[in-house]
Amino acid sequence: MALALLVGPANAGKVARLLDRYLEALDRDPFLIVPNRPDVDRVERDLLARRPALLGGTIGTFDDLFRRIREQAGVASRPELGDAQRSLLLARVVSGASLNGLGPSARYPGFADALGAAVADLEAAMLAPEDVEGHLAELYRAYRLELERLHVWDRELARGRAADLIAGEFAAWGSTPVFAYGFEDLTGAQWRLLEALAGRADVTVSLPYEPLRPAFASLQRTADDLARLAVDEVEALPAQDWYSSPALAHLEHTLFEERRVEPPPLEGAVRFLEAAGSRASLELAGEEILSLIRTGMPAEEIAVVVPSLDRTRSPLETAFGSLGIPYAYEGRLSLRRTAFGSALLGLLRFSWLGGGRRDVFTYLRSPYSGLGRSRADFVEGRLRGRAVTDPARVVEETERLLGHPVPALRALEAASDQIAAAEDLARGMITAAYGLESPPVGETSRVDLRAHEASLAVLDELAGWRKLGGDTPPDQIVSMLERAPVRIAGTGEPGRIAVVDLSRARTRRWQAVFIFGLEEGVFPRRATETPFLPDETRRELEAAGRGLRLVRPDPLARERYLFYTACTRAWRHLVLVREAADDDGRPREPSPFYEEVRSRFDPADVARATKRRPLSSLSWELERGPTERERLRAAAGIAATDEDEARAIARANGWERRIDRALAAFDRQTSLAHPLVVEELAQRTRFSVTELERFLECSSMWFFERVIDPKEIDAVLDPRVRGGIAHQTLYRFYSGLPKRLGTDAVEAERLDEALVFLRECLAEAIAGGVRLELSDLERLELQETLARDLEHFVRQELELGLPLVPRRFEVAFGTSSAPVELQRGLELGGFTVSGKIDRIDVDPFSARGIVQDYKLGRAHGARDIETERKLQIPLYILALRDLVGMEPLGGLYRGLTGTREARGLVRAEAREEVPGLKRPDYLPEEEFWRQVDEAQSRARAAVDRMHAGDVRTDPRSGECPRWCSLWTMCRVKRS
Repeated sequence: MALALLVGPANAGKVARLLDRYLEALDRDPFLIVPNRPDVDRVERDLLARRPALLGGTIGTFDDLFRRIREQAGVASRPELGDAQRSLLLARVVSGASLNGLGPSARYPGFADALGAAVADLEAAMLAPEDVEGHLAELYRAYRLELERLHVWDRELARGRAADLIAGEFAAWGSTPVFAYGFEDLTGAQWRLLEALAGRADVTVSLPYEPLRPAFASLQRTADDLARLAVDEVEALPAQDWYSSPALAHLEHTLFEERRVEPPPLEGAVRFLEAAGSRASLELAGEEILSLIRTGMPAEEIAVVVPSLDRTRSPLETAFGSLGIPYAYEGRLSLRRTAFGSALLGLLRFSWLGGGRRDVFTYLRSPYSGLGRSRADFVEGRLRGRAVTDPARVVEETERLLGHPVPALRALEAASDQIAAAEDLARGMITAAYGLESPPVGETSRVDLRAHEASLAVLDELAGWRKLGGDTPPDQIVSMLERAPVRIAGTGEPGRIAVVDLSRARTRRWQAVFIFGLEEGVFPRRATETPFLPDETRRELEAAGRGLRLVRPDPLARERYLFYTACTRAWRHLVLVREAADDDGRPREPSPFYEEVRSRFDPADVARATKRRPLSSLSWELERGPTERERLRAAAGIAATDEDEARAIARANGWERRIDRALAAFDRQTSLAHPLVVEELAQRTRFSVTELERFLECSSMWFFERVIDPKEIDAVLDPRVRGGIAHQTLYRFYSGLPKRLGTDAVEAERLDEALVFLRECLAEAIAGGVRLELSDLERLELQETLARDLEHFVRQELELGLPLVPRRFEVAFGTSSAPVELQRGLELGGFTVSGKIDRIDVDPFSARGIVQDYKLGRAHGARDIETERKLQIPLYILALRDLVGMEPLGGLYRGLTGTREARGLVRAEAREEVPGLKRPDYLPEEEFWRQVDEAQSRARAAVDRMHAGDVRTDPRSGECPRWCSLWTMCRVKRS
């Protein structure tokens, strides 16, 4: 009865020796402790490969052993709280405690989580509340009292109880041998358990350790403590000739060592990949992985080791998915990150927590709702187009458009038991997705089933918490489900590479290993302390003789060990991958671990073994393209500099048509060529003023905006809507002034009355002109901002002192809705122009007047009208003369926002009738009519180009304006 310790470097055969001893003791029904649950199955397969049948023995985790001890001791055991129940208990303790000075921090969920981590460490170290001080002692004591009141344990207390039993109860364990491996740091309860077992049974522990080596510095305390227990039963195994390359063996021997020895040649065993951006680094590694698979290496013999699965998952799925690389994760994923969990939580949030439209349609669009995707998209599109966001209106309109209620939503709203309702919803979702005719098969179905099981497990925990007298409000149910872990596919699956994190890579071996995250600040990770239990406090408690193994290993030393184990998992190829720059091109410094490996080999050899992919490399080199699509992209890239070579490559591979399309993208013809389109445009004889002006601004913008006419999915309160309301308000105001105040224009002494009327007109315009469903706050904001702008406009007009009076408003011409005498439109020779003049001010004593056009943006002066090729004011002046029958004195743009200037094109002789403008806006008679004539010429030239289908990317300023959102359709590079 003693403890035997097997030590040695990585791949020294320690675990193999331990498994051999386990098989030798099989007739004594031994217990083998493995690091985690997935290792149980893997070790069973390894043992069955050594012996055809295992008639005896047990393989499990430390928790399985603790449970068995409690059962064998025959003592009364208490129920054990699950993770969700423990989180709720901690939250209740925090909410009920008097936290002088910590109240603001306690409002955040992270406070209870930090407290839970500190309490777990204290319990693992076998410490009682009286062993600590301050707020932590108060909270810890309250937590333990709650456990006693509920007559339950948490996981660490259950472990501690088992450790106490094994130390004091003879019946808790007999002479059954115990074997353990995969543990580099033991908690106080685990240490006490091994210490007690070593006194009554044979215990064999495997530990990766070599004295005085920096790579094993974090394990020194564990090795020393176990060696004291083992006394003379310490077996140090030497490194085995396990690696296929001397370079890998050299790296294992020298990593992090101060001594320097002559390195062997790399010979492809160790390689370095550097790329700009996360996807580029994954694609570069993906190329190497595909190369290995094509040379005959089984996919399951390749591993990708990452610091964090959550951080890497999304870009990895994108990159490996596009390259066709089969992969499988081992680890856990939050329920909210699965498709099933996202749909489930979306509906619960919407129904219980006042969630938004996106939440309910996350559920309705999913296959778990039983609703066809096309119907869900149709309904959502209608709601988004009307800006329906209020939850009650979302439900009302959704059910109206569907023609029936949403059963799951109605069930949640009517439920008196939220937990039971959530369980019914989860079961109904799986049934709707698969039913009886499409049984769940494949990887996606497997994840769905595991997510379903995880959600039911959490809900079952919450039901148990309710039986303990705890509250389970809807927000707590949703919160616990969001944090529920889902075990995703395990490694070792035939035909799939393994994607694992650093901790799960320790007990595996592969032919090839790719290590990611080798950037400064990513790996080694920055050390963090538990706020409630900092490292200094841990050391003080241990120094005072309170607490078992409470001090944690040095974080950097721990990271060194994890990197060492990751590097030693490969026996043929090791590939280190780092991002040399982020996705925006900013340089990133390499990890010191990356540089450490490079420093162990000849610099020239390392340079040859390094492959780089800069941010500018948008395609692969032709001969290295991993897929046909990537090789075709590479050929198109060659065409940019050597078209003949690209066409030769295309002919050799049967890509002629595809390369023609790619080459056309370099010099795309923008002119319209389809005969039917050109014919339709040639037959047009009527054009609006704003359409012609848009064409002169950019003909491509005109084509997509006016001909293609794309629509926004989401209706928003944009400047166009605001402008329409402002126009309608001013129309109602000025047309109603004679009836309301008895005057044609605003008079200074009656300004207050006029402003009251203006607000009434605004309220009517908003009520009749806004089809969007606005919230009360949005409606108030719209009303107040427009009221402010329009009041300023009216005051400024009074200050301007125009002797002309407003007489005609919203004067349309060239359309069927225009007055009969104006329906023919403005004739410009071969075509007519239509438009709508916002306002015509007239001289009450003559047939003379001016046109006015309201603008939410900047008002344009005479010089801007010419240089920026504006048409509205010049053509409206012509319409005033030739259609309305008035002598035009000029035209004004009236700004409704900003400086609210009045600018435009006015005859110099009309300075008295139109006072208050800037000097350049008054033009001599000849210059005035020259500008009007040039506007006609510009309009004719624009129509000629429209008839010919002459569409170009020709923005007026030479560069696409930043506000234009159509550039993605005309496919031009923005400046």
